Amino acid sequence: MGSKKNFVLDTNVILHDYKCLFNFQDNDIYLPIVVLEELDKFKKGNDQINFNAREFVRELDEITDEQLFSKGANLGPDLGKLSIIVNSEFPDEVKNTFPTRIPDHQILAATLNLARKHPSTKTILVTKDVNLRMKARSLGIITEDYTTDKVMNIDIFESEQRQFEIADGAVIDEIYKSHEGVPVEKLGIKEKLKSNECFILNSGTSSVLARYVSATGKVKKVVKERNFGIEPRNAEQSFAFELLNDPNVKLLALTGKAGTGKTLLALAGALKQSHDYKQILLARPIVALANKDLGFLPGDEKQKIAPYMQPLFDNLNVIKHQFTLGGSDYRYLQDIQEKGQLVIEALAYIRGRSLSETFCIIDEAQNLTPHEIKTIITRAGEGTKMVFTGDIQQIDSPYLDSQSNGLVYMIDKMQGQNIFGHVNLVKGERSELSELASNLL
Repeated sequence: MGSKKNFVLDTNVILHDYKCLFNFQDNDIYLPIVVLEELDKFKKGNDQINFNAREFVRELDEITDEQLFSKGANLGPDLGKLSIIVNSEFPDEVKNTFPTRIPDHQILAATLNLARKHPSTKTILVTKDVNLRMKARSLGIITEDYTTDKVMNIDIFESEQRQFEIADGAVIDEIYKSHEGVPVEKLGIKEKLKSNECFILNSGTSSVLARYVSATGKVKKVVKERNFGIEPRNAEQSFAFELLNDPNVKLLALTGKAGTGKTLLALAGALKQSHDYKQILLARPIVALANKDLGFLPGDEKQKIAPYMQPLFDNLNVIKHQFTLGGSDYRYLQDIQEKGQLVIEALAYIRGRSLSETFCIIDEAQNLTPHEIKTIITRAGEGTKMVFTGDIQQIDSPYLDSQSNGLVYMIDKMQGQNIFGHVNLVKGERSELSELASNLL
């Protein structure tokens, strides 16, 4: 272990993870008093950051050590101390470069003063705000992102499903004939397969879309199925339907760029199995494009969130248009909506609920924090299936990126579990124009 360090935490670190105090090993942690003032603004509300602010304040309240505002309070065995920095003066460097006394500049001042007070100990400002990191570097302050829940290897979110070459074509014939599949050892693949991974097998003379069923250790054929009027247009979409239609896969992640069909496939899979679940729930976080709010919206709660939920209604309309107006399937869709069996709502309303026998689709999951993802999954009761969809390159939350968002965190942590699956959709199928824009712009 290296030498002991001093870490100064920005407010956004706490709002991201209210348990962050216990993730710095035996290093000492410092909180500028302005951070507590900022947290006070976030205590009211139903969003995850409001919950995190309240929980952190409760954690802080349990630390009754009188040394908290002087020498520091012990956080526990093998952990460092926590100190609150009060009455921090503005050094000339901060005053001359950033004269306005906004919270960010007060945090910079507190960090610089701490570094000078402890010259033999490395002082680091931890913040998820890229702009604040740049400001800090201009003053010679060492900065870091909060990386505890960051995923380092994100190659699986940029590549197509894997293909394997095998020498024995008879194995592929056996996979086609066997309903249960063949033991994975027969394939002679050296690479380790992920839980419920789908891939393409080639022998030179034949090929098959295949899936590794991790619960049985066998490889089976992926059948190209039509789900409620929607037909898969490529191998990855067939793989998505394979895992969507398997009741043993309780947790599924569908990733991919815009136009690959993530939400549409998930909804089609849910509708096909609607008789097996009491309810189909579609939800998404209320995050406006580029984090720009739409401003005041008239009406009740449902009317206020309607603009944010419109993409989900658009996907439902795509499926409706596969059927004749007034036909049995069209009427069935109308009926389950009216009866509340198909519900589209904001993700914030899930908190505190227990979702039993529900097919739950969480759209735009890349805008969720790891803690938010955990909160949602722990809502799952008996007989519930959860599908998370998202594009890790389209993140609208200012303090998340392609490595720290909840979607990649969930996929990274769940790999190897028999009830989990992940399909990365690569080819855009929305339109030629959409695919061109996604690739070139």
